[in-house]
Amino acid sequence: MKITYESWSDPSTDFIVDDEYKGALNVLDWAFEMYDEELVYACSFGIEGIVLIDLISKVKPNAKVVFLDTGLHFQETYDLIASVEKKYPLLKIEMKKPEISLEEQAEKYGEKLWETKPDQCCQIRKVLPLQETLSQATAWISGLRREQSPTRQSTNFINKDENFRSVKVCPLIHWTWNDIWNYVEKNQLQYNPLHDQGYPSIGCQPCTLPGDMLTGSRAGRWADKEKTECGLHQAKNQ
Repeated sequence: MKITYESWSDPSTDFIVDDEYKGALNVLDWAFEMYDEELVYACSFGIEGIVLIDLISKVKPNAKVVFLDTGLHFQETYDLIASVEKKYPLLKIEMKKPEISLEEQAEKYGEKLWETKPDQCCQIRKVLPLQETLSQATAWISGLRREQSPTRQSTNFINKDENFRSVKVCPLIHWTWNDIWNYVEKNQLQYNPLHDQGYPSIGCQPCTLPGDMLTGSRAGRWADKEKTECGLHQAKNQ
């Protein structure tokens, strides 16, 4: 029986956490067998995304990948996406844009909304586009790791996603920051050069600063604000 938001039952305890992949390939095998074309990977093309894309390519070379193109990303991120498209030509990468342009957003809500009302900016440029994408899917893949932040420590392999009324698949929950980089080095994967400039977590340019590359902390995201999540992974009661 297919597990959906409406027919939810948690299968997370069914997965073997092996030494090499810490359960990631087992989860991806299960997810693509369960959902096939109804499964989409929402990728930010940070270092976890590069690892997940390589793992996904072993299971489903023509998987659907969506990048939430806010129009505010670093050029290095766009360049990396172009390189990934060449390395994995069968991947179906969609550059998902918001309904309104940055110019329209400025006219309607004021200049630099990400500075005055960052939650609203994320809602317009990330949350709503992902809602539209997931309206055509039953489940989606995310690169969340428990180690990343306190708000992510209770993430399971398979999660009932109240935000998007979907099923969220998180294969990397047991991976550490060192695991991620060891995999990248072992498999000689190309990654965003901003990581080498001190950016552990890379999002939109105005809201991303260098952080702690030793731990992979997300402290560089919205560094001068209380905000810690863009809204894609934030619990309803937060």
